[in-house]
Amino acid sequence: MNRRALLAALPAAALMPAAAGAQDWPPGPVRAIVPFAPGSATDTVARVVADGMRPVLGQPVVVENRAGANGLIGAEAVARAAPDGMTVLIGTNSTNAAANALFRRVPFDMENGFIPVSTIATVPLLVAVKADSPYRTLADLIAAAKARPEGITYASASSSQRVATESLAAMAGIKMLHVPYRSSPLAVQDVLSGRVDLFIADQAVILPQAQAGALRILAVTSAERSPAVPDVPTVREAGNLPDYEVIAWFTLFVPAGTPADRVARLNRAVTASLAAEETRTRLGTFGMAIRSSTPEEAVAFVRAETVKWTNAIRQAGIEPE
Repeated sequence: MNRRALLAALPAAALMPAAAGAQDWPPGPVRAIVPFAPGSATDTVARVVADGMRPVLGQPVVVENRAGANGLIGAEAVARAAPDGMTVLIGTNSTNAAANALFRRVPFDMENGFIPVSTIATVPLLVAVKADSPYRTLADLIAAAKARPEGITYASASSSQRVATESLAAMAGIKMLHVPYRSSPLAVQDVLSGRVDLFIADQAVILPQAQAGALRILAVTSAERSPAVPDVPTVREAGNLPDYEVIAWFTLFVPAGTPADRVARLNRAVTASLAAEETRTRLGTFGMAIRSSTPEEAVAFVRAETVKWTNAIRQAGIEPE
């Protein structure tokens, strides 16, 4: 029997082992590492998106928090994981765009150690103080900081939070005292207790406390006002800082070397989750703008954001730690 006749006699399934293998994958639950604490914005995004990925994957996506070192611990765990698509990272601008400019030693290759699967969402940060703070507006806070250099303290639990605050300070010509925290919920607690004056953080962290009347929002960090808090001015408006803009983002990554068919399958799962009305509603509650993409678009986005955040860190005068 010649080769053509032999191929014609074989079952169709035998001719497409790669496609069949792709459909059989994943063989079990996919582990999604969140490099920040439970209750953080990244944790919120991960759990909402993970729920919507299951129909495409046929397996659950189990969220695991690996907080610490401004997200570097969790990101390192994924960078060192087997490149089989079974371990993914819910990465952010902190872990995957700003890390090299902020830290002298990053325990993974930030630019080459991951494959971006899809962007997920973007979100502005909120400038917040305690509800009974004497600073009723951002202009009040800036004026007080000018009068007392380093007399006002600010919290940060991620690189984006620190860069947002230091960029504001640099543009306003003020100096504030940095108080680092392991997690956003801990930072919020100290703002509420009066131990720290200011916290610029994701809407998922700030909004619930503001809606409860415990925090006062002075401004949003985006160029335009946020639909979640339409009455709150931007930093550009409230601080008279026309060039200011800082937006946080979330992207799904896998370790470098992960097979292309598995990257594609994960991309389809993320895209399907982000298209679901429930996902859009839940993330929209926290002022997040949905941003799904192809892997190629995600690569281009992360590269551009790395340049942007590196420049912002340098312009803010932040020295690598």
